[in-house]
Amino acid sequence: MEKLVRPARLTFLSFITAALVVVMAVTLYKLQIIEGRAYYEESRNSIPSLVRVPAARGSIMDRYGRVLVENRVCNNLLIDESELFGDGSAEAIARANATILELVNTITEFGDTYTDTMPITKSPPFEYTSMNDVQRVFLNAYIADKEKEGLVSSPSAVELMAYMRDRYQIDNSYTAEETRIIAGVRYEINGRYSHGFATSDYIFAQDVSMDLIATLMERNIPGFDVETSFIRDYDTGYASHILGYTGSIIDTELEKYKEKGYGLDAQVGREGAELAFEEYLHGTDGTARITRTSSGVITSTVYTEETIPGNHVYLTLDIGLQEAAENALSSYITKENMNRAAKNDEIDRYGGLEKDRRQLITGGAVAAVNVKTGEPLCLANWPTYTLDDLMRDWAAVTESENDPLYNRVLMGTYAPGSTFKPCMAMAALCEGKIATTTPITCTGLYMAYAAYDYTPACWIYSSGATHGTLTVQEALTHSCNIFFYTLGDYLHITLMAKYAKLFGLGEATGIELYENLGQMTSDELYMERYGREVYNGETIAAAIGQAESEFTPLQSAEYCAAIANGGYRHAASILKNVYTFDFSEQLYTREPELLSVVGGEQEYYDAVHAGMYGVANDPVNGAAYTLFSSAPYSVAAKTGTAQTGEGQTANGMFICYAPYEDPEIAVAVAVEKGGAGAAIAAIARDVLDYYFSFQENTDVLEHEGMLLR
Repeated sequence: MEKLVRPARLTFLSFITAALVVVMAVTLYKLQIIEGRAYYEESRNSIPSLVRVPAARGSIMDRYGRVLVENRVCNNLLIDESELFGDGSAEAIARANATILELVNTITEFGDTYTDTMPITKSPPFEYTSMNDVQRVFLNAYIADKEKEGLVSSPSAVELMAYMRDRYQIDNSYTAEETRIIAGVRYEINGRYSHGFATSDYIFAQDVSMDLIATLMERNIPGFDVETSFIRDYDTGYASHILGYTGSIIDTELEKYKEKGYGLDAQVGREGAELAFEEYLHGTDGTARITRTSSGVITSTVYTEETIPGNHVYLTLDIGLQEAAENALSSYITKENMNRAAKNDEIDRYGGLEKDRRQLITGGAVAAVNVKTGEPLCLANWPTYTLDDLMRDWAAVTESENDPLYNRVLMGTYAPGSTFKPCMAMAALCEGKIATTTPITCTGLYMAYAAYDYTPACWIYSSGATHGTLTVQEALTHSCNIFFYTLGDYLHITLMAKYAKLFGLGEATGIELYENLGQMTSDELYMERYGREVYNGETIAAAIGQAESEFTPLQSAEYCAAIANGGYRHAASILKNVYTFDFSEQLYTREPELLSVVGGEQEYYDAVHAGMYGVANDPVNGAAYTLFSSAPYSVAAKTGTAQTGEGQTANGMFICYAPYEDPEIAVAVAVEKGGAGAAIAAIARDVLDYYFSFQENTDVLEHEGMLLR
């Protein structure tokens, strides 16, 4: 019988096994005996650390993909604590303090700034400075922690500096100013461990130049790392109030952002779209394990968590239309103020009628929306600012005349004046108080309350004239006060407030940004404010857009759009689309949201539309005829002159929509101390000219996911 194991095979396998054992033994001997010390020293000198890898924030685009805000790659200096403080010995600490001072002096030499938020003056006598909320939270946390180590309770700034000099072993040879510099940096380093934030590097200096980095390396200054990061870049000087800006986390947000895994030094949305869409725009930072030699040379980088860049947000705004609106406001107001200043100077120098004196315009706003969807197309303010200027010199912007940071288009509330009359007309028609053919006679003076010595006049009566007998259509074109005083008495304040609410006047618009809701004159408002209901005289004042009714320009634009489209009021969301960072997936797309329906027969809207059409097209009675008679598109409009008090120049108000036959865009303009609403219609004309001149081009431009620069 054949043997299962042949002797030759057994000999061969034994030989192979013996050879492998010899190779393993030699290799182990080499690693452990011959090269063991070298590997041991290398392992001792390898310093691993976990670092944050910042994620890029998403870009913000307009509705056509034109980039408004994006990221720019920058270099940040980080403090490398292990290299800076070494083994923690007294000698190492002394060297660290000297290095900190050298780093700061070099950065200052290049005109850059370093991060020092310690709220103590930079030179003696040391005092606490005015501090923001975050500074206060961190100072309190620092003091509470150090009280355990001997710091006195509620220390003065001098006592805290004395403690820091001792705590951080700052030599007495340093001047008071140098001590403050070193203590400020040491304070920032300690702060990285507060509040349990995610991996949070101390960004010592942000967006530094390569020249500075090269100089630090040439001078062989230790204790810092260079991190490639991102900084916000603004590709437009327009829409600053709407875009907003980013900034550091404030104290009221600490817990919220800590739970979201943000780093302490994360930049988050502070205002505008940057704040409203923070959840979409902010990416997720990654982490990497970096191994260095004791001399600082990186030997390996292992990414333990990948970064996820933020998503891209498309707004409903058309930045071209926004530019046209801001320029129209600025041009009109600047020119008008120059003319008024010259006229006032002439009256002062040579005499004249005081009634001809006009106060200077202090602000203005324009809102334009899509009639069919409610989407804001532009939201413009005057005065305004650029985000670059704001980031460069906050104080200069905030201290400028007429408060350029005030977002008048969303927060400014103005009496609507006669622009409220279309709402009154629809209310009276829908409630059956009048028909489209009901005649009401203008008598010049409204005599219903003559027994109480209250006889408000129609604007035309100042020249001794009246409007005669009018229908609702004619009353809108002529803007007859007597007609609408009468409607006020027919409706009373409750029904007037009902329809104002349906049209969104004094109501939230649905925009994601902070807005002032304004107010409609009502019994509820007066009971809360004055402890009584609205008097009849106040009711008829409210009927022509006075009393205490105040609305924002955006509310007025959405109201005008609802009139134009037959009574459908849509939300004013400015978020159009959201895409992932690589545009591979659409995360959100806007659908029109209906907020309220006014109702009423089509003939009611036809009558109101025709009345507003006459304002822009009637050569005899149309207040805005001169401005729009030459327009290559048809317009329906309503002017308003809102009184603001004795001796005060009235606010100018204007609303319109176009084209009349098939409305696409509604515009509202408000100008503080603008005077007659007909005058400021020139601003709306400039906005509409841009819209219709470039509509063909923008139709071609609009393509979801496209980026245009």
